[in-house]
Amino acid sequence: MNNELLSIISYLERDRGVDREIIIQAIESAIQQAARKSLDVTNDLRVEIDRKTLEIKAFDTVVASDEDEGLGWISMRQARRIKPDVKTNDLLEIEIPPANLGRIAAQTARQMILQKIREAERKNVYDEYKDRIGDIVSGTVRQITHRDLIIDLGRTEAILPVKERIPSEEYNVGDRVRAYVLRVQAAANGPAVVLSRACSDFVKTLFFLEVSEIADGIVEVMGVARDAGYRSKIAVRTLDDKVDPVGACVGLRGVRVRNIVRELNGEKIDIVRWSEDIKQYVAQALAPAKLENIEIGEMGEDGRSTIHVIVRPDQLSLAIGKRGQNVRLTSRLTGWRVDIQKIEDEVPFETRRENAIEELAEVLDLSAAESAKLVDNGFLTTDGIVEVEISYLQEICGFDEITASKIWAAASAASSIDDAGE
Repeated sequence: MNNELLSIISYLERDRGVDREIIIQAIESAIQQAARKSLDVTNDLRVEIDRKTLEIKAFDTVVASDEDEGLGWISMRQARRIKPDVKTNDLLEIEIPPANLGRIAAQTARQMILQKIREAERKNVYDEYKDRIGDIVSGTVRQITHRDLIIDLGRTEAILPVKERIPSEEYNVGDRVRAYVLRVQAAANGPAVVLSRACSDFVKTLFFLEVSEIADGIVEVMGVARDAGYRSKIAVRTLDDKVDPVGACVGLRGVRVRNIVRELNGEKIDIVRWSEDIKQYVAQALAPAKLENIEIGEMGEDGRSTIHVIVRPDQLSLAIGKRGQNVRLTSRLTGWRVDIQKIEDEVPFETRRENAIEELAEVLDLSAAESAKLVDNGFLTTDGIVEVEISYLQEICGFDEITASKIWAAASAASSIDDAGE
C-alpha cells in the first residue's frame, strides 16, 4: 500500500502540480470518512499518514468500562493492556487493525480521494489563471461541442465559445489555437477558463507582444474597435517626438502588422494616429477616404456628440465602407456619432430636373408625364411625397384619387426599403 500511495502522490505532485501536503491531507480525510461508514467505529476516529514512510494508521476513541464491550466501549481487561493504570470511564485511543484499514483504503476511499484531489486541482487552476486574465495562451483543440471549442492548455482545459470565435475560422480536433484569456470563473465542476479570439483586447495584446515600443511604454494604444474577422482599427500615440507610432506598429516593410494579420487569418487592420483634435482624429480614422469638411454637432440625448463629415460623391462609399464598416468602426473608436454626407455637384437646373423626373419614374413606376408633374410641384424624392396627404397630391398635381393613392403607396414602400437598408 505504501508503494502504491507513493506512486499516486508523486504523480499528482509532479504532473498535476498539487501540493504534497494537500494530497496527504485529502487521503487522510477520505479514508477517515470511508472507515466511519464501513467499520464499527465511533465518530471520533482519526487517520494519520506518516509524512516520510506513508504508513497509514487509524485510531478510535473508546471508554473503559466494567460492563460488556460495545461500540465506543472497551473492557477494563483490554484497557489495562493498553494503559495499566486506566480507570473506569477513562477515554482511550485504540489503533484499528492495519488489515482492515488497508482494505478500506483500497476499496471504499478511492472515489473520495479522487474527489478531494480534483478539488485541489481546481483550486490550483483557478489560483493560476485568475491572475492571467489578459494573457494570450496556446493550446490544442481537444473537443468540439456545439461549435464551442474545448482547448487543452496542458494542466487544464479551457473553452472557446462560438461567440468568441472569429466567424471565418474553422477548426478540427488537434489544431493549435492561440487565444486571449477573457475570464476565469469558479464553477461546480471546476474553474471555467473562457478564451476569446473575437474581442478587441485580443488585437491589443497581439500588438503588445509584437511591437516592442508598446511593451516598453514608448507607444501607447488609445483604443481598439473591431469587427472580428473583417476589420480592426487601432489608435496609437507617443510622447516621444522622435518615434512614429504608426510606423512602429507597421514595422520594417510591414513585418509587424503582417504577423498580426496572419494570426487573425487575414483580418484587415487600420493603424490610426490618435489626436486630441477630434476633427483630425476622425479624419485619420476614416482614411483612406478624402474629406472635404468636418463640423462638430450638438450632443444627443444619449450623451454622445455628433460630428458631421462632408465628402465628394466619389468618396462617399469609401468613407462609409462595405456594409457601413468604416464609419461604424470610426464611431466606436472615437466615441462620437459620425454622420457622413456628400456634396451635391453643381449641375444646371434643367439637368437636375430631368434626373429627378427619371429617378421618380423608375422608382415609382410612373410615366414621364406623371413624374414631371410631381417634380414641377416640388416633389423631388419619395420622402417628400410620403409626408403629404393623398388629397394634397390630388389638389396640387391634378391627379385623380386612384392615381394619387397609387403614387403615395409606391413612395411609402420605397421609403420603407430605404430605411431598412440604412
